[in-house]
Amino acid sequence: MKRAGLAAALVAAAVLLTGCSGAAVSTTAGPTATATPAAGASLSPSDFAAAAKLPNTVLLDVRTPAEFAAGHLAGAVNLDVESADFARSAAGLDPTRSYAIYCRSGNRSKAAMAALNQTGFSHLFDLAGGIGAWQSAGGEVVTN
Repeated sequence: MKRAGLAAALVAAAVLLTGCSGAAVSTTAGPTATATPAAGASLSPSDFAAAAKLPNTVLLDVRTPAEFAAGHLAGAVNLDVESADFARSAAGLDPTRSYAIYCRSGNRSKAAMAALNQTGFSHLFDLAGGIGAWQSAGGEVVTN
């Protein structure tokens, strides 16, 4: 019985501390990571959101323009990894910056990281499970 009471108190405290407001993860609000993730890391939505807020980090959506227009993370830049001119477009990116990469499910972001890594980019990490995992975690998506 004492354990049940303690568990209930802990749950109540967690609810009070986290609140019931808005999105659980966000690229515009909430905590910022204290360090850049390891190169090639696949991060949970909350860790991805925190790392994407680090200075000098570009949020890169590698889905198609139509997918991007249907909803994307706030502040993201669209660069379709399946486009014929992905390599040419990627050559215009700054290799000294960090890139927080995501797609729909995590497959294309892995392909984009591999392609960018081959051309000299080293500060790359992605969203495990893609925008689907982001939305399941309560993450905000914008259409503008």
